Amino acid sequence: MNVGRLLRSIASVILGLSLGLLVTKIAGENPWNVLRILVRSAFGSPYDLGMTLFYATPLIFTGLSVAVAFRAGLFNIGAEGQLNFGALAASVAGIYFPKIPYPVAPIFSAFCAFSMGAFWGAIPGWLRAKRESHEVINTIMLNFISAGICSWLTIYIFRNSETQNPETQAVAPGYLIPGFSFFGGAPVSFALILALISALFVWYFLKNTTLGYELRAVGQNEAAAKAAGIDASKIRILAMTLSGGLAGLVGVSEVLGNAGAYKLGFSPGYGFMGIAVALLGRNRAFGVVCSAFLFGALYKGTTDLDLETENVTRDISLVLQALVILCVSAEGFWSFMGDRLKQKFARRKKPSVESQVV
Repeated sequence: MNVGRLLRSIASVILGLSLGLLVTKIAGENPWNVLRILVRSAFGSPYDLGMTLFYATPLIFTGLSVAVAFRAGLFNIGAEGQLNFGALAASVAGIYFPKIPYPVAPIFSAFCAFSMGAFWGAIPGWLRAKRESHEVINTIMLNFISAGICSWLTIYIFRNSETQNPETQAVAPGYLIPGFSFFGGAPVSFALILALISALFVWYFLKNTTLGYELRAVGQNEAAAKAAGIDASKIRILAMTLSGGLAGLVGVSEVLGNAGAYKLGFSPGYGFMGIAVALLGRNRAFGVVCSAFLFGALYKGTTDLDLETENVTRDISLVLQALVILCVSAEGFWSFMGDRLKQKFARRKKPSVESQVV
């Protein structure tokens, strides 16, 4: 990401947050008090910071998932279904193969989560490549199919009979991954490290590999890519497969690093929030990590608003996210402002008529 894009993203975030705080003013709250609560709740203690990182971890996976598809010119709306299948696969691996020792067990479970998410992502990729069926419609429908299948398997096949909650049996202890002790008991785990490694992999793959170049070429100009001998159909399937696999890794952070089982409804919409994360990060790996951290901070920071304010609730986080994305996507506005600034500086640098005569 060049300096201009970076500054534009920072300005967009600041403007979006400012507009969100203005909304709290209209609602009857002191914006500075709301901002103070947000910052303290997100970063006020090691536990608060740990919870921010915990919420950011799945958003890194889903943000990368959406970003990879975007770079290939595809719109993956199905990360929610892919992460559900990935989480269920991670749980089933821990149920049916309890004797695999640590640390092989969590690696095997993560592989299962990635593979199942990749399989579910490959379906709309194949349909787009071979049948010209639009991936937006396919992924939306597959989200519902995933929810139905996962619900049926959880309730009727892998149900934990020791609880009334709709969840699977617990995974074997060897599958659980440790957390960080210095975050005061927050459930942030080594899944965060996996998320950062995944971001590094996506960056290297897109920037330094032949397949990554072909993926970007198809996304930027499909006709030129085909003229250069690139198989666009293969690239579409590859992009959606990798996209689904990254979304499936959310199961590592939820099942292996937190709950120890697959629970119906564990995701508050991570797949859909990943779209916003990718947009704010401008589909770049580093930008996605920073964007996920911001959204994690907003999600955690707004949790205390229910208790400490009278007129706004934690739902204001959705308003803040929407305004930030609106400001980021306002390319026309930022282009207009950039042109005005360039013209202003150009007029200042232009010598006056008197100085030219002298």
